[in-house]
Amino acid sequence: MKQSELIGIIERTAPLGIAAPWDRSGVQVASAREDIRHLAVCLDPTPASIRSALAAGADMVLAHHPLSMEGRFTDRLDAYHEVLSLLFRADVPLYSAHTSLDANPLGPVSWLAEELGLCRLPEADPLPGGALGPLTVLEPTGTMEQGGLSYACGFGVIGDCPAALAPDALKKALALWLVDTCPRLVGRLPERIRRIAICPGSGSSLAPEAAAFGADLLITGDVKYHAALDFPLPVLDVGHFSLEEEMMRRFSLQLNEDVPDVAVQFVPAQDPLAPFVCGH
Repeated sequence: MKQSELIGIIERTAPLGIAAPWDRSGVQVASAREDIRHLAVCLDPTPASIRSALAAGADMVLAHHPLSMEGRFTDRLDAYHEVLSLLFRADVPLYSAHTSLDANPLGPVSWLAEELGLCRLPEADPLPGGALGPLTVLEPTGTMEQGGLSYACGFGVIGDCPAALAPDALKKALALWLVDTCPRLVGRLPERIRRIAICPGSGSSLAPEAAAFGADLLITGDVKYHAALDFPLPVLDVGHFSLEEEMMRRFSLQLNEDVPDVAVQFVPAQDPLAPFVCGH
């Protein structure tokens, strides 16, 4: 498959038009290579992930996070320099689907909401023909079309559980998918949890919006101390890595179906924030 065609398929799910204005989604490292037969998908374009991708025979790499959020000189022998060197020597392009993927509520960003069975809010605006549409977006950034219908896109989604969950039931449900994580809870869970907001990555800034929609809980990552002091609802910090690593794994599975003539391989990584158990 031609590189341009593959990028076009990636952008069906992660269109650049809905990305945040401050983001650097898109081509990170250009290559004159035209034909792509092996696509590697990863969360971060670290030297370890790029080496693994190239060792497996990848001739294009798709990462979630950009290599850099701003242009910079290669005047230091650091990870940025190493990644560029690896890709240039192999003549392999690097593409980032960052907030362009985060902002599509119909894409793999909503994987945890799907696993929890979250439903569209009953008070949400109706769609033509009685279509249910995606979950409600907390912070809209634009619109996209699918199946002839226009949907709001943006960061964070919110929906209702099929039935109210007790805290222990929610813990068991999350334990199926959030493996090897050390979640931290800000506030206290209610006895019954019905409406849940989810934002992979760093979504604690969406707490006021989640509360305004009547959420009982916001699930996200990277909660900071001072922000936690003023949250208007309980917030569960499950870490940046756990939600987005699984998101990219599922994106790789989707692409494997969308581009059958290209071998799509997911390159797993490890959370850089490893648990540390204190004690004797």
